Amino acid sequence: MTSSCVFCSIVAGEVPAQVVLSDDDFTAFLDARPVFKGHTLLVPRDHVVTLPDLPARLRDGFLERAQRLATAMVDGLGAQGSFVAMNNTVSQSVPHLHCHVVPRTKGDGLRGFFWPRTKYADDAEAATYAERLTSVLA
Repeated sequence: MTSSCVFCSIVAGEVPAQVVLSDDDFTAFLDARPVFKGHTLLVPRDHVVTLPDLPARLRDGFLERAQRLATAMVDGLGAQGSFVAMNNTVSQSVPHLHCHVVPRTKGDGLRGFFWPRTKYADDAEAATYAERLTSVLA
């Protein structure tokens, strides 16, 4: 836990939040500034800054809780689906790993991603990017 981290303070019960899930490893609570009502943030209880920092022992549990929250958006809120996303460092408003799970309904006004889209100049440029990623994943 980091004393200056608002999410650590929420996990510790020092800052009030509408908690929807809490167990030994994770806490999920309503976003104070939701995209849509029911927008939930899932965080590890331990202070972890980005997804690459998440310990291996927590990876499956993190995804499992995100999956449960995505299902809850439909079963509990009547949403037609959900938007699940996280940022790592860039655009990460709080430097504590958090996964956004946002209820979605067709025609809700949210369009695509929150950032502009681009295109590859051609297949060769796309192949170059794929090769660069493949080389570090090997």
